[in-house]
Amino acid sequence: MLRKLWFQVILGMVLGVLSGLLLSPNAFALIPKDIALEIAPWVALVGNIFLALIKMVVIPLVMSSIILGITSAENTETLKTLGLKIAPYFVFTTIVAVTIGIFISYMINPGDFVSSDILTNISNSQIVAKSIEPVQNISIPDMIVSLIPINVSKAELDGNILFFVILAIFVGVALMNMHNDDAKPMKDLARSFQAFSMTIVKWAMKLAPYAVFGLLCNITIKIGFDAISSMAMYIFTVLFGLFLLLCFYLILVYFFGGVKPLIFLSKIKEVQLMAFSTSSSAAVMPLSMKTAEEKLNIPTPISKFVIPLGATVNMDGTALYQVCAAIFLTQLFGVDLDLIDIIILAITTVGASIGAPSTPGVGIVILATILQSIGVPVEGVALILGVDRILDMCRTTINVTGDLTASLVMKHFVEISSKSMKVAKKIQELG
Repeated sequence: MLRKLWFQVILGMVLGVLSGLLLSPNAFALIPKDIALEIAPWVALVGNIFLALIKMVVIPLVMSSIILGITSAENTETLKTLGLKIAPYFVFTTIVAVTIGIFISYMINPGDFVSSDILTNISNSQIVAKSIEPVQNISIPDMIVSLIPINVSKAELDGNILFFVILAIFVGVALMNMHNDDAKPMKDLARSFQAFSMTIVKWAMKLAPYAVFGLLCNITIKIGFDAISSMAMYIFTVLFGLFLLLCFYLILVYFFGGVKPLIFLSKIKEVQLMAFSTSSSAAVMPLSMKTAEEKLNIPTPISKFVIPLGATVNMDGTALYQVCAAIFLTQLFGVDLDLIDIIILAITTVGASIGAPSTPGVGIVILATILQSIGVPVEGVALILGVDRILDMCRTTINVTGDLTASLVMKHFVEISSKSMKVAKKIQELG
């Protein structure tokens, strides 16, 4: 058992939290506060190196996986089925996530459980406010055109992985429509890039247990008990919403994938643990694809297309968190939302969560943009910064669970489409 990655990750998580509590000025405080805060970044060093290695290869890994996923499809009908089903599916599950978030936020009213005096203790508000650029009014046609990756260098600098996903889809579809001799060199290049990326990921995974220890120890040193206890009802609201979203996924898995919920959770536990500890869908993507193919029996074309795409655009957990946080802050600041405001909030959240970079902390920036649209002071984001990393870990776990669920659902649709084609072909032959 000691050799199994999931056990090593759990051990790293437990030891990281315990060590952090012992060192934290807001918990047991075994050492002076200044020394503890000096130690924290050094403890997190291995974890940050781990995340940096993943970020380094995420673009070639995403692009090569999508290109190979598209080109490995047995026929264009499979590709058409995936393309026509996956986009509405992602939008549908995101809408479900946002609806759950709105419902439980108004059912629990977490903002009523926090004293308004706590607003006077908000720190780092200016830093948060400065990091948010004003929302630009862009027409929908211009927004659609802007999705086409014209400036790849700028997209890389901005961390816009969605551009590279769209570029990879264009490349993959183009290769399928090219003569095999012309397409082969580029396919071989994509395989080489994927092999290179997976080698780096393999090296990074050896650091995973130590990375988990360092990242959790670092954040526990900084937040201790105080931040968690003062925001307990808000944390509970988000976690309860994520649990309901997980139940929704398990229903989809059972009815569309034919897999019992507990068996599904057992098969994907390593992926969930890694997502929880790293807070990065990108970091978990190689393990997600491996789990999908080896444990869930997802065909390679589906796993290599759906999971990299899902890691970029299927952010249901993030969408739920954002809407819960936004409503929590409206309750705290006394901002009343009517039905139209809630609908606008829901639409904004769905749009903002699609294409968000699959790296830790990005939800905060997106949330600040959403808050501006409904009249909540951006400084309110500073209030939830203390517990954001904990919730980031939880919502990332749900995000990757959603990607694996999507793979099972898409497998179901592709199989139905394939059977329908065979039946139609037999009818045609008999006719």
